[in-house]
Amino acid sequence: MWRRTTWLPPLFSSSKRSLVSQIQGAYGLRIWRTMSSEIQKPEEDGTFPRGITPFITFVLGGPGSGKGTQCARIVENFGFTHLSAGDLLSAMILNTIKDGKIVPSEVTVKLIQKAIESSESHKFLIDGFPRTEENRLTYERIIGAEPNIVLFFDCPPEEMVKRVLNRRQGRVDDNANTVKERLKIFRALSLPVVNYYAKKGKLYKIDGTGTEDEIFERVRPIFAA
Repeated sequence: MWRRTTWLPPLFSSSKRSLVSQIQGAYGLRIWRTMSSEIQKPEEDGTFPRGITPFITFVLGGPGSGKGTQCARIVENFGFTHLSAGDLLSAMILNTIKDGKIVPSEVTVKLIQKAIESSESHKFLIDGFPRTEENRLTYERIIGAEPNIVLFFDCPPEEMVKRVLNRRQGRVDDNANTVKERLKIFRALSLPVVNYYAKKGKLYKIDGTGTEDEIFERVRPIFAA
């Protein structure tokens, strides 16, 4: 069952926090200045120009957690617009981005902002964001607001590895070792974000095991309410 979480215990020791810094440095990518300049400058007060405050849901979960499938179900049943941070970046930077690597937070946030501003919708699922604490802080600085709610699909690592290997999706790098490495990066960079929103009372932790229908029945009450 899903449950709204108000606190998760600290996940990392100080020695492991140093690992986070190493990973962020190792997986950083340079983005050309021309790319940044092409993105629309945010409003000075951090608001959206249409004057409508959008309802924002962040969707977090490791590779194979089922969050993409459940986003599709939420869109179908509750009329949300699905924005994938990875897809937005890939559309702009094409082959510069590879799985597991981080681009500057400001680039990601401005792409998300532009997608929201250009949409007729006012309800959004932002899938796979924020991946890091830096992402989160940059979003709050540029947008000037926090998300309304945050979904976190919690699934055992062995189940996520099995799902990714089963689906393949034509990717040659989907083997057990690379999937485990991606999960390791997710835990190091994203779980501090999960903890933050848990403390803020915005997090809904969803059991990501079972069939697609079973998982959606844990998601449905959050949006039906």
